[in-house]
Amino acid sequence: MLTLHDYLPSQNGWKVRVLLGLLEIPYDSHPVSIFEGESHTDAFLALNPAGAVPVLQLRDGSAIAESNAILTYLAEGTSFLPSDRYRRAKVMQWLFFEQYNIEPVIGSLRFWTLTGRLERNQAMVAGKREAAARTLAALDRSLGETPFLAGSDFTVADIAVYAYSHRAGDCGFSLPEYPAFAAWAERVRDAIGPGYPVHPYSIDPHSGA
Repeated sequence: MLTLHDYLPSQNGWKVRVLLGLLEIPYDSHPVSIFEGESHTDAFLALNPAGAVPVLQLRDGSAIAESNAILTYLAEGTSFLPSDRYRRAKVMQWLFFEQYNIEPVIGSLRFWTLTGRLERNQAMVAGKREAAARTLAALDRSLGETPFLAGSDFTVADIAVYAYSHRAGDCGFSLPEYPAFAAWAERVRDAIGPGYPVHPYSIDPHSGA
């Protein structure tokens, strides 16, 4: 059986949980206590030298790190990852966009805000907020005439981008200011369905939340 090395409050982990659920793939969950340093032990670094969750461990013991790489692995041969060359490239475009413009920007601001680390990172906050506003505006422009990011179909691009972007309100952004984006977020929420809660950092007593 697959094993997901995970941290529940991580939206990167959330992406993978969602796709595993939608594909009805059984897996074992192995929680990683990131604030206690478990992701930097020798055992974990053997799975992911970067020391970050999530990591998907396959049945033969080999491992895949980076949430969007895991998504593409799981989605291969399904409707969540198109086989058409152009449409597949569009999915990849948004997966790269997410890792460059969303997770390190909105994800970081959200993490700092919810775990009491905003003040210690104050020198970077203004730049991150400007970048996050540009990101939300870019998404809003892109979604003005298409129901999903890569076209008419719901794909792993939508799961990946939605994970952190729809939580931008946690760090002070008003999503109704981006109406096309907000409408898309509702479509993605409906496509995913219930059963995939967003876990607060406060569930972890070591988080400082």
